[in-house]
Amino acid sequence: MRYYILRRLMMMPITLIGITFLVFFLTRMVPGGPVERMLQEQAIGALTGEKTVGQASSRLGNDDMERLEELFNLQEPTWKAYLQWLGLLPRAVEIAKAEFSDDGVATLTIASASGNAVALKVTREGDVPQYLAPGWLEDEGWQMKLESPRERAERLAQRRHITDAKEIAALAKSPACRRWRAVASRRAFQGVLQGNLGLSYKYNEPVTRMMMDRLPVSLYFGLLGAFITYVVSIPLGVLKALWHRSWLDSVTSVLIFVGYAVPGFALGAVMLVYLGARLEWFPLYGLVSPGFEWMPFKDQLCDLAIHTVLPLTCYVVSTFAVTTMMMKNNLMEHLAKDYVRTAVSKGVSFRRAVWRHAFRNSVIPIVSTLGSVICTVVGGSILIERVFDIQGFGMLSFQALMDKDYSLIMGTLLLTSILIIIGNLVSDLLVALVDPRVRFD
Repeated sequence: MRYYILRRLMMMPITLIGITFLVFFLTRMVPGGPVERMLQEQAIGALTGEKTVGQASSRLGNDDMERLEELFNLQEPTWKAYLQWLGLLPRAVEIAKAEFSDDGVATLTIASASGNAVALKVTREGDVPQYLAPGWLEDEGWQMKLESPRERAERLAQRRHITDAKEIAALAKSPACRRWRAVASRRAFQGVLQGNLGLSYKYNEPVTRMMMDRLPVSLYFGLLGAFITYVVSIPLGVLKALWHRSWLDSVTSVLIFVGYAVPGFALGAVMLVYLGARLEWFPLYGLVSPGFEWMPFKDQLCDLAIHTVLPLTCYVVSTFAVTTMMMKNNLMEHLAKDYVRTAVSKGVSFRRAVWRHAFRNSVIPIVSTLGSVICTVVGGSILIERVFDIQGFGMLSFQALMDKDYSLIMGTLLLTSILIIIGNLVSDLLVALVDPRVRFD
């Protein structure tokens, strides 16, 4: 089995690269990225007479847009930006720019790792920069290059979606691009392999920290929901199979099918209206009440429990129904097979035949789904979290898509993909553990 596990583990990086590159490529191709979104917010702010949040002025200039492109690495080709996101190629983490004045000198302000700043004077001979650099400049990975008016015009034309050569030549002579510019950049490996998933453009926070802040909420609901589902559904499915067509089977079947027919988010909305707003038995939003951190421990447990009831009910209602009926149907099928009747005819008690023979074979399909629960546990439910205003991992993924936050989209996708791959491997191993007929030799 170890060779099978090794092969699966060796396939994991290839699968992850395929998934992440496809989504990375699509996010770059779909219009409406961070720069376009900020321009839209700026236009809306201009119409309403308000300034965009976080901006000192009401207009983004070319330099501001260039800084945004460099911040999110949008100026690089897609393949190169992807390798930089992985951490296989170095990327510019600090950039300093200055235009050449009429006397042919550009002054760059560069800060060292120790916090000291130096004013670096640069001249040029043709397209080669000339400067007297301190020793730490190259030691810290700083590189110097010159941008010609043509290069600046081509970058501006790409941003404005201009392809006509005459228009690009006119841009090169415009005030925005007519001067040469000195650009110093410090390059470093900062990507997934280095444990750096970048910054969220919307919230300006590290993606890793944002995901770690949301994971405990989804883990809480996911693990609790999975535990309740399997602890209750499997015994209930066994009882329904053994007491088929009894009053217990009929009553539980009605409740199970009603629960399965109602979507979790719709059930949550109904419960919020009747049990929360009208009867005021449960809170309407959130996971804890304001001031939770100052409550005594006993009160904290009670407050967390009362906030958990409604969302947890919505989490488990559909999975509960599927697992129960799967367990019942599988067990009834195996109870009717010859090997169970043969065991009973040879003197094995019916109870022993059920638990030692039929139950083990009946639980195999349920065990095969345990791996997929890992992704569900962490991913949470976007709709349920949205209905109850719970800030979990599912809600974070939804907000990243709505905001077209590239770094956050790739971070949540990477974690979800890893969990899906691990879940599939766990499912195979659990099936081999339960089913003696399966071997991976």
